Amino acid sequence: MNEALTKTAPDIVDTPEKAPTYVLPRADIREEKDSYIVSLEMPGVRKEGLEIFVENSELTIIGRRTDLPVKGELLYRESRRADFRRVFELDGSIDVDRISARMENGIVTLTLPKAEKVKPRKIEVLG
Repeated sequence: MNEALTKTAPDIVDTPEKAPTYVLPRADIREEKDSYIVSLEMPGVRKEGLEIFVENSELTIIGRRTDLPVKGELLYRESRRADFRRVFELDGSIDVDRISARMENGIVTLTLPKAEKVKPRKIEVLG
């Protein structure tokens, strides 16, 4: 994986007592010419339940699930009811002021633009 993004969280995050336990969402990361694209699977999360922020050099994505009402008596459940949380450490090659995100069908897609200083540029020869 490219050094621009580094995974900094285990699969399940146990937090201090009385705090929620988070599940690590699956992520795909790809590099394009001008950016990195991060896609995270967050089933049961709506746009209103997303919290995405950068602090120091860490990108944190939290997805709070919305429980759907269950008709009848729930007899069995395999899915976890915990919320999602994923943290990536960012290096200086990412322009954190231009990060954008969108949510569609339970997939959160973040675009992390490369900083101008790391993009290749052509030098015009004069004279």
